[in-house]
Amino acid sequence: MTAAEGAPALHRVAMVTVHTSPLAQPGSGDAGGMNVYVLEVARQLARRGIGVDLFTRTTSATQPAVVEVEPGVVVRHVAAGPYEGLSKEDLPGQLCAFAAGMMRVAAHAPPGYYDLVHSHYWLSGQVGWLAADRWGVPLVHTMHTMARVKNLHLADGDVPEPLGREIGEAQVVEAADRLVANTDREAAELVELYGADPDRVAVAEPGVDLTLFTPGSVAQARASIGVPVDAVLLGFVGRIQPLKAPDVLLKAAAELVRRDPALRSRLVVAVLGGASGAGARNPMGLPELARSLGIEDLVRLVPPVDRPTLVQWYRAADVIAVPSHNESFGLVAVEAQACGTPVVATNTGGLPTAVGPGGLLVDGHDTASWATALAAVALHPERRAGLSRAAAEHASGFGWARTADRLAEVYVDAMARPREASINDAELLTGIPTAVIP
Repeated sequence: MTAAEGAPALHRVAMVTVHTSPLAQPGSGDAGGMNVYVLEVARQLARRGIGVDLFTRTTSATQPAVVEVEPGVVVRHVAAGPYEGLSKEDLPGQLCAFAAGMMRVAAHAPPGYYDLVHSHYWLSGQVGWLAADRWGVPLVHTMHTMARVKNLHLADGDVPEPLGREIGEAQVVEAADRLVANTDREAAELVELYGADPDRVAVAEPGVDLTLFTPGSVAQARASIGVPVDAVLLGFVGRIQPLKAPDVLLKAAAELVRRDPALRSRLVVAVLGGASGAGARNPMGLPELARSLGIEDLVRLVPPVDRPTLVQWYRAADVIAVPSHNESFGLVAVEAQACGTPVVATNTGGLPTAVGPGGLLVDGHDTASWATALAAVALHPERRAGLSRAAAEHASGFGWARTADRLAEVYVDAMARPREASINDAELLTGIPTAVIP
């Protein structure tokens, strides 16, 4: 990116991702689409001459303090609490320690080293707010998920997000100079549910690595992962937790077999991912569910895999199911479509944007409705072929370069026209009107 004449120069961004490292394997624990987003965006920004320091919490004694991912992209591990054994819910008590670690790093840098802070998720927003204020630079924040949205779409067995998180998110919304939403729908939710100023909300849709996630031979993909070439393969990719609803796929698969017993000899149901969040604290019991549904022999539970292997699973599948109760966007949907695989997804959150014409949307989580939608794609080759072409074309518009270009525009705008706070910093920090602060 080249700054327009008169625009402020943008050299280096401090990107904050407290609770999950951009170097972690997506698909289990707290690592998911946000990890992919942060790392891919950082790489693209660096290739545009904008350096990125990624601050994340140290979770192992073996992690080096600094990891150079590629020229211009540095991951800085910050010690904040015990390395292991802390869940995401424990981290609010470590934000002060994390912020202190960031301050120590900046203390060794030249004045004005960071032009801007970009925080991801509300925990990082709390730290980013302090860092931006201390360094006198703008704060740009991306929510990724929002408590008030999640609480409106709770899955059975899930627990509401606590009030403390809602309050923390509202504070970050108020403090940020610019808020980045993944879709127009998320932008509207920021305004409607959090009272965000619409003039401070920008949309930058996430992307996909279009050099890696590409269409390819279904037969070769199936051979590489050990799936029969004539199988009907239904896939799920994501963290195993109530929010992501992998149980919906298993129930729908059982319904398909009930409708057509002959399908049993060819059906394979693959669930790729590891336990996360509420699913880690209270395991969803997918093996037990498969047994109770009478499809244990059809279900493959696969731990998180590396990206090249994930491409093979996407290419091999007849359809990828994304039955989430809510998604701010839905990277899995776009990754699958980039590989030419249609998607069946819940009609919620950012999924309509992510899926587009490359799949089908289902209202709610009714088993019969999901079975019908999956069958409409997986069991009808001509329709699937049409959706496959539409899926690849749709995904081609979601490269990470496009995301990074949009973010760079938001950064420059934030630096050029900082927001005038509706209340001053002292009131935000203390809740006490400045008139009574000595």
